[in-house]
Amino acid sequence: MEPTRTGRGRRRVVPSAALAVAVALLGVTGAGTGYVTAPLSLATWPVSSSASGDTGGEAGVDGADGTAEAAVDHDALLAEAMTAVPVPDGAEVSVAVLDPDSGRAASYGAGPFETASIVKVDVLATLLLRAGDEGRELTGEETAQAAAMIEHSDNDATSALWRTIGGAQGLDAANARFGLRETTAGEDGLWGLTRTTARDQITLLRQVFVAKGSLLDADARAYVRTLMGRIAEGQRWGVSAAADGSAWALKNGWLRRSTTGLWVIDSVGRVTSGGREVLVAVLTRGGATREAGISLAEATARAAVGVVA
Repeated sequence: MEPTRTGRGRRRVVPSAALAVAVALLGVTGAGTGYVTAPLSLATWPVSSSASGDTGGEAGVDGADGTAEAAVDHDALLAEAMTAVPVPDGAEVSVAVLDPDSGRAASYGAGPFETASIVKVDVLATLLLRAGDEGRELTGEETAQAAAMIEHSDNDATSALWRTIGGAQGLDAANARFGLRETTAGEDGLWGLTRTTARDQITLLRQVFVAKGSLLDADARAYVRTLMGRIAEGQRWGVSAAADGSAWALKNGWLRRSTTGLWVIDSVGRVTSGGREVLVAVLTRGGATREAGISLAEATARAAVGVVA
């Protein structure tokens, strides 16, 4: 899924979940690059300025039951788990995972990667943040566009909301407030070419799924989660492979680059595994086919969630 051109506009927030618009998906094109396997420490993950020191942590934090957990290098465990994930020649993968309750976190790979359609969660979060600043609710039109954008990955709806939030400048401004320090909005209306890291995507997911430190109010967070739990049939792949049954809320992105013919396949969201709710972000590129990219994303999600859950 990819971008189109932009303009300007604005509006906003917490609508009724009753509105949903089904729209056909568009295919797209755009470039991939080299392969990095070094794990990244989550100790330095950025959080929003209002996060009150709640960083998502690394090993050695207290568990959810208040008992001290032995120091564990979860990055190393994830790197070891990734040795069992078959990565096609020329492909790249990066993943980050966080159990908000226990603070266990891990990351693998580097970036940045193209977002493709996972940027749509960022667009909606930005829309809700701006609406909250303006003290208003989303209009009926914005609500319909948001549902189409998240549930059906509709590109026209995304382009309309991209203009509403002020395009690249608006997204970058909101991301600075959210604490996304490794994400740059796509220029010239090409929102699908926004570049990000798996770590930044976990920071964004925290805004949606974790109350503490979030700049979004409870209604706004619930609205985004609801839409991410209603993904259309045929788009429920990716991080959902690591979930127990249907216990997931996600957004996927897929983009065939015109310069290489290779695929960007990304998947982000929350899954419940073994009774624990886990945030996970998987970014891939360089797959020869869409199916190969999806298989890599799903195997990576299972490996990562297994390390913390």
